[in-house]
Amino acid sequence: MQLSAIALFLVAALASLFMAWVIGAGSSGATPFAPAVGANAIPTMQAAFLVGLLGFAGAITQGANVSATVGEGLIGGVEIPAIGVIVILLVGAGLMAVGIYTGYPIATAFTVTGAVVGVGLALGGTPAWDTYRQIGAVWVLTPVVGGGIAYGIASVLPRPDAPERYTIPVLTAVVGVVLANVEFAFLGPGGTMGSLTGLVGRQFGAPGLSTAVGVSATVAVAVAAAVHWDVARDQAGGLRRVLLVLGSLVGFSAGSSQVGLAVGPLLPLFDAVGLLSPAIILAGGGVGILAGSWLGAPRMIKSLAQDYSALGPRRSISALVPAFLIAQVAVLLGVPVSFNEIIVSGIIGSGAAVGGGSAVDPRKILVTVGAWAGSLGLSFVVGYGVLTAVQLL
Repeated sequence: MQLSAIALFLVAALASLFMAWVIGAGSSGATPFAPAVGANAIPTMQAAFLVGLLGFAGAITQGANVSATVGEGLIGGVEIPAIGVIVILLVGAGLMAVGIYTGYPIATAFTVTGAVVGVGLALGGTPAWDTYRQIGAVWVLTPVVGGGIAYGIASVLPRPDAPERYTIPVLTAVVGVVLANVEFAFLGPGGTMGSLTGLVGRQFGAPGLSTAVGVSATVAVAVAAAVHWDVARDQAGGLRRVLLVLGSLVGFSAGSSQVGLAVGPLLPLFDAVGLLSPAIILAGGGVGILAGSWLGAPRMIKSLAQDYSALGPRRSISALVPAFLIAQVAVLLGVPVSFNEIIVSGIIGSGAAVGGGSAVDPRKILVTVGAWAGSLGLSFVVGYGVLTAVQLL
């Protein structure tokens, strides 16, 4: 390999690492624990430290699906060269950095997707319309479904005929069922992706639906019983602990999803020359997310926790339950999803259910939605324009 090609590979790798750092400082590092910080369940700095570790764990155990979509599924007919990868990552990271500096949550999934498509089309690639429709459906439905579920949960929790010692265990039981069936690296045959239900089925020689249902029910009952006991003996402390566990699961899921936005464009580049395995590249992205969470996330955590809605433990739980569910569906489908969009929608829905319009800042919401839409369009235009200009040189 020529020296110039090696230099481009190194620059692309550094751009990917910078992108991972920005993701850790922004969407992946800030959003998962913002409701918990807003409810005074955990200090900002402790939240940033914990979410960094969880994001790293999610990146290396669940990051492959979204990485594959971002790296190979958004454009057809061309292989994006090193210079294209550099443009994609710098455009995405640059817009994210602006969002972190201003305190507005720019959607990472929107910026990276727009940049990949823009660069790919500038190279003469063909649009992947089926993938775009799937991604667009998830993006449009996320605020509706996430905000709606959060609104529904937050509407029930304060009611005197629905005491927390019963409603909270039911919610956590649903989370337990999902957790038992999502796939993680190393749980499948031969160290591949697999779920807890599948692992138990293979261990007992009875894989199939009946085993999956049995394991899921066992996990749900165990989780519900533990949470019921905890909330019944100490309601305030139990709600706080449930909130922290949910924040941890969302932080893990954020790393699973967002690492693909940082390393996805890099994977085809290194696969072509066989320099690094996907597992090593994912781990490198996880390290970048961890560093960004520790060093840059506190500012965005504060912004999300305090500026969007008046939060308490019940409203925060209402926001985090749909966040976890939507995140895991997106990881399963391999769809790059915005955690800013997920969490902000949940915060708005849960806040509106209890506090009405006074609990939500309409101006902040409008500016944020505008930033999301603008980041998608701007990243596409900049990516297409820069790559076109480079090819003319």
